[in-house]
Amino acid sequence: MPTLSSFILLAGVGQLCVLVASALVPMQLDWKNQFASLPKLHRQMYWVYGGYVVLGIVSLGLISIVCHEQLASGNLLARSVCGYATAFWGIRLALQAVLDVRPHLTKWWLRAGYHLLSVMFVSFTAIYAWATFAG
Repeated sequence: MPTLSSFILLAGVGQLCVLVASALVPMQLDWKNQFASLPKLHRQMYWVYGGYVVLGIVSLGLISIVCHEQLASGNLLARSVCGYATAFWGIRLALQAVLDVRPHLTKWWLRAGYHLLSVMFVSFTAIYAWATFAG
């Protein structure tokens, strides 16, 4: 039977896999042309915000891979980190309901990827909530 620790490890690997989809966003949404009319500062801010999100995902993923046993321990620091991860992915999951992505899901693989990401966001939120409240 899989343990909480093994689910956290899998969530860590899954988070790093999410970065594949993240890398496709600027190209699929044609950021270069779409943002061309914006002032330079605004274009730079999109890249900075995107970079922070990527850094957050990389950090949570690597911490979950390297420290999965400690995160499953239920101590205060572990529950705090998992609480943060629950909020991070829970907010991202909630955004799935309000972001209008339909015009951009023009190919079957984009639609499939979108639904796979939704499943991953649910899974991440559930795993980290389990770790947050199980201790």
